[in-house]
Amino acid sequence: MEPLPELADHLRACRLCAPRFATTRTQHAPRPVVWFAPGARLLIASQAPGLRAHQSQKPFDDASGIRLRDWLGLDEATFWDRSKVAIIPMAFCFPGYDAAGSDLPPPPICRATWHDRLFAALGDVQLRLYIGGYAHRYHLGVKTGVTETVRGWRDHLPGAIPLPHPSWRNTAWLKRNPWFEAELLPVLRSRVREAMT
Repeated sequence: MEPLPELADHLRACRLCAPRFATTRTQHAPRPVVWFAPGARLLIASQAPGLRAHQSQKPFDDASGIRLRDWLGLDEATFWDRSKVAIIPMAFCFPGYDAAGSDLPPPPICRATWHDRLFAALGDVQLRLYIGGYAHRYHLGVKTGVTETVRGWRDHLPGAIPLPHPSWRNTAWLKRNPWFEAELLPVLRSRVREAMT
């Protein structure tokens, strides 16, 4: 098994998707956002970095990150401490936008190339948070939509919790599903506190 720091170096150098990204509306080069270190106690398995994270090289470095940190009850210093929080998305690079300006899906080659190796090297974490449909389907093996998967969050305790994406685009979803804030968030914050101690 490769050591985690060595894997991080190899991942930073990955350029597998250069031809794919060159054909997107953004025509950007691969720039993997690598955010994990040995000893992490919390895993956030998400979709893919957005444009802002691509530019800053910090995951969730946008309004969705503010909302996610609020959900978790974590301050910025703790959230961005790689030795405490590992953030491993389905794809490590910003996938780009399509012609209509919508986010492209995470390229499957990224997951196929890196995930087994990374999760083997990461070892046991105290709590795994799966954010969004791509992560739900891959990590939990579900075939349900985001709402049904998140509504069944109790089925995955104590080691995992599925979450919707914290994007501000999901504000209407949060309003339609008040149980998320009333029932799930208090348990989420409690489990995060336990995992971080």
